[in-house]
Amino acid sequence: MRTTSNPAFRNLPTTGGYANFNYGQGQPASPYGEAPAAPPQTSRPMTIDDVVTKTAITLGLAVITGTLTYLVGPTAVALALPAAIIGLVLSLVIIFKKKVSPGLVIAYSAVEGVFLGGISYVFAMWVGNPGIVMQAIAGTIGVFAAMLVVYKTGAIRVTPKLTKWIIGAAAGAAVLMLVNLIAGFFTSGGLGLRDGSALAIGFSLLCIGIAAFSFLLDFDAADQAIKSGVDAKFSWYIAFGLMTTLVWLYLEILRLLSYFQRD
Repeated sequence: MRTTSNPAFRNLPTTGGYANFNYGQGQPASPYGEAPAAPPQTSRPMTIDDVVTKTAITLGLAVITGTLTYLVGPTAVALALPAAIIGLVLSLVIIFKKKVSPGLVIAYSAVEGVFLGGISYVFAMWVGNPGIVMQAIAGTIGVFAAMLVVYKTGAIRVTPKLTKWIIGAAAGAAVLMLVNLIAGFFTSGGLGLRDGSALAIGFSLLCIGIAAFSFLLDFDAADQAIKSGVDAKFSWYIAFGLMTTLVWLYLEILRLLSYFQRD
């Protein structure tokens, strides 16, 4: 399986073991000349339906908690930061924990929805246009659907070279965002990557592009996992990974739209 820019996929196994094409080879036969019976299966290989179902559950829960948070009004602002911190902690636990934990993924989705609802309310009030939220959601769905079509049609093939470029670009963008944040503590506007200037607009467009191409790696990782016959429980990792990319894309689109809609 190829590597991906999404750390959520680091725990996906590279092989499955459900096909059992080689089972019985190199093993002693029974006294009657028959191959030994295959061991009982306690689980099953992952399918595309598993991925779609788990992704729908995580995104649906995030939409519900996000909507409820947004509707509480000004209180949503106070909920955004705690939810962001809790979501970060949960994501790190999910990424570095060796065992699949659907409960943690569901909890992360709920908390991330609260964060998105709160930050969406902040942006809506900042620009004085609540419609910016629906515009960002529509843009996110549009980019996701477009990249899915691109992947399925093979218009852009996921190659090792493309994978390296996307991972490098994502890492570079992350470093720039961190440096800009640190610089913001010492100078007004930091490096100017988030102040609404032409440079900030260009940086947001770059991040949107990187997030969009990251979907290709996510889709490919999921496709390879399905073909390898990994355990169905790992579909929770894929759902979590897709959601992290969607969250990043949504935030970047929301920020970009805010640059053009300030009062």
